[in-house]
Amino acid sequence: MDVAEMRAFAEASQGGPRLIGIDLGTKTIGLALSDVGRQIASPLETIRRVKFTPDVKHLAALCERHGVGGLVIGLPLNMDGSEGVRVQSTRSFVRNMKPLLPLPVLYCDERLSTAAVTRALIAADASRAKRGEVVDMLAAAYILQGCLDQMRGALADDAESGDEP
Repeated sequence: MDVAEMRAFAEASQGGPRLIGIDLGTKTIGLALSDVGRQIASPLETIRRVKFTPDVKHLAALCERHGVGGLVIGLPLNMDGSEGVRVQSTRSFVRNMKPLLPLPVLYCDERLSTAAVTRALIAADASRAKRGEVVDMLAAAYILQGCLDQMRGALADDAESGDEP
């Protein structure tokens, strides 16, 4: 993700103060929500996927309830940075979602997010059942927080150099 993408997303997502982070899986959709200052990401919930339209309607209702201005979608790149079948599936989901939920979207690299969250849960001695309940929304928070940190750094660099954010 480059600075121009982040800048364009930051401008386009001013319709609401918060962002939702999404960890899109085949069986679940992990969600995280930023604070209104776009500084901190917190786990929100995990949607058990049923069918595309009800899943997106549930997401749209959450966006409306929380005043969301944009979506940060985890992009499951291969370890070498190439795009595979999972990336194609994610992009297809977003393309099909746009007519139902026309919010700006920013893709963020999600490599190792679930692994990092799982390691942290194991270190915290969370049971396998507890990890299963929370791993997707924690992965979404991990993705969103990384994106918020990158955006804040890039936009701060713009402000320091006198560029328009």
